[in-house]
Amino acid sequence: MDRIAYAPEVETALRDGDPVVALESTIITHGMPYPQNVETARQVEDDIRAEGAVPATIAMLGGVLHIGLTDNELETLAQAKDVAKLSRADLAACMAQGGNGATTVAATMIAARLAGIHVFATGGIGGVHRGAETSFDISADLLELAKTPVTVVAAGAKAILDIPKTLEVLETQGVPVIAYGQDEVPAFWSRSSGIKAPLRMDNPATIARAAMLRAEPFGLDGGQLVVNPIPADFEIPREVMIPVIEDALAAAEEQGITAKEVTPFLLDHIFHATQGASLDANIALVRNNARLGAAIARAFSALGR
Repeated sequence: MDRIAYAPEVETALRDGDPVVALESTIITHGMPYPQNVETARQVEDDIRAEGAVPATIAMLGGVLHIGLTDNELETLAQAKDVAKLSRADLAACMAQGGNGATTVAATMIAARLAGIHVFATGGIGGVHRGAETSFDISADLLELAKTPVTVVAAGAKAILDIPKTLEVLETQGVPVIAYGQDEVPAFWSRSSGIKAPLRMDNPATIARAAMLRAEPFGLDGGQLVVNPIPADFEIPREVMIPVIEDALAAAEEQGITAKEVTPFLLDHIFHATQGASLDANIALVRNNARLGAAIARAFSALGR
């Protein structure tokens, strides 16, 4: 049995050297309810096509790793129940058991590398959770960025995390953090975090060239993190979000929410506290990242990658 399947559109693009952008699937299975999840997924894929690239949504279906989903497969995934959330530790086990799984940032990076896809667009990466000095709760996304040569476009680390500590871990691991078009690191729902970005680039071609130069002549492992600020029209300012996040964190602690349950609990709490504005912002920033991802993928293609 084939363990990896390519959607026809993606297979053709990779064969012809056309630009391809990888997309994760946890936003479909764990990010929002049906049918909004599949509508958003299709919208993001169409944004990538409109920018001259091919989308490759990645997921595990029946133990087969899919690089790109057909419309029917996307619909099936959007309505599936009890879908595993896959990171580096879970991919092989899910495949061995013939299961269904949605890929996180780390797992999507691994699949993209296997397929020869250089760019991956997502909403926000995982990072260092608040209180990690006692819980040791640090996302596998950060170590994957240090290992796997894929350029990841995100709106920064999710703002519920400890952003300064997340940036410290990325620096220690030698991961370039590149702010696109501004000097500050964005904070997911907010354009500003109050933290100066380690690097700034304003041109997708420069971002692609930097990734290629990491590999040759330097032979460096790992990828790049491009942090792309949310469009201004959809931003929830930092001064508005900080108290909302603090309330959500306090509620999680009071209710004893831990481990993998923390992030979905916090996001649901914030959704209700902002009367849905956080979800609207999330969709806007994912679409914005997809468009930038397509521009970077086109630059890779123009450079012969």
